[in-house]
Parts: sequence; structure tokens; C-alpha cells
Amino acid sequence: MKTLRHNTALSSCARPLMAVAGLGLLVLMTGCSDSPRTPAPGVAAATTSANLPAAGEQIKPQPAKPSPSGAGQETAATLAPPKSPRTHDELRVQAAHRLVAANPQQSYMGAVPEILLAIPVLEVDLNRDGSIKRIVVLRRPRQEPGTVQLAIDAVHRAAPFGDLSRLPAPWKFTETFLFNDERRFKPRTLD
Repeated sequence: MKTLRHNTALSSCARPLMAVAGLGLLVLMTGCSDSPRTPAPGVAAATTSANLPAAGEQIKPQPAKPSPSGAGQETAATLAPPKSPRTHDELRVQAAHRLVAANPQQSYMGAVPEILLAIPVLEVDLNRDGSIKRIVVLRRPRQEPGTVQLAIDAVHRAAPFGDLSRLPAPWKFTETFLFNDERRFKPRTLD
């Protein structure tokens, strides 16, 4: 009985000490963290998390909006017509190459840095003709939520992905976007 009371007394004394220690650790970690990341020059500010899709949320395709300078139209004109993939793996690789080709200013092909800015993951569901049916966000990074919209826009610029009628359904692929500090991505498929 005496031992039980002794342990209870210790735990009631230890609770405030643990709370203070936890608070001290939190303050220490906050002081040691990196300064907030700023977008690279020429990159739009991050989208607020209030208007981004939640993880697992489906995004309906939207028609491409022409840019005021016409730069988006030039990119679409230089993109080669997609081939009809014979396998789902071929679809995934072709889609990754199209993502880079359609987004030369927003992508990189060099070595992936050890520390990445963000890693959003999208599942792209396609129609028989290779157009986008819907996009599902499988992973949304907490530190840079704006990269999710950058990845979604990149997928829309890369569409269509070829005639898929010879492939068995479902016609979809998953891509992981490896964003560096300059807010440029590399598809994980090409790493």
C-alpha cells in the first residue's frame, strides 16, 4: 500500500516537470528550425490550404486557361502527340516524360536533392481517349501545400496521354512529384 501511494506522489510531481520539459523542447525546436521558405523568383506565391483539395479528394478536370502571354499555347504546340501505350507501365513512363516535356520551366531532370521541399502524390484517372477524368490527391505535403496545385496544373498541361482503348481498365497512373527548393518538380518515375 505504501508503495502505491509513493508512486502516485511521484507521478503527480512528475507531470508538471514533464509539461515544462515538453514546452522547453518545443521552444528549442522552434528556435532551431529553418526560416520559412520563400518561392524562387518568378514563381507565384503558394496557394492557401483553404482552397486546396484534401488528401483523397477528387478533382474534376478543368479546361486549360490560356495564359495572357500565350506561353501555355507555345508549350502545347511543341508537345508531340502521345503514342498509344501497350501496357500500364508504358503509360506511367510516357506520362512522366510528357509531364517534363509539357512543363520545362517547372521541372528538372538532374539529381534529386537529399532534402526535398515537398512530395505530393497524385492518382490520375483517365478516359479511354487519354484525357483526364479526375485527379485524386493521395498525399498532400503539410509544409508546402501549394505544390499540390502546381502538380495538378502540370498534369493538365501534359494531357492527353494517348489512346488507351487497347489497355484493360482502369486507365490510371500514380505519380510522385519530387519538388526541390526552387519549386520545380521531377516525376519519381524518371528518378
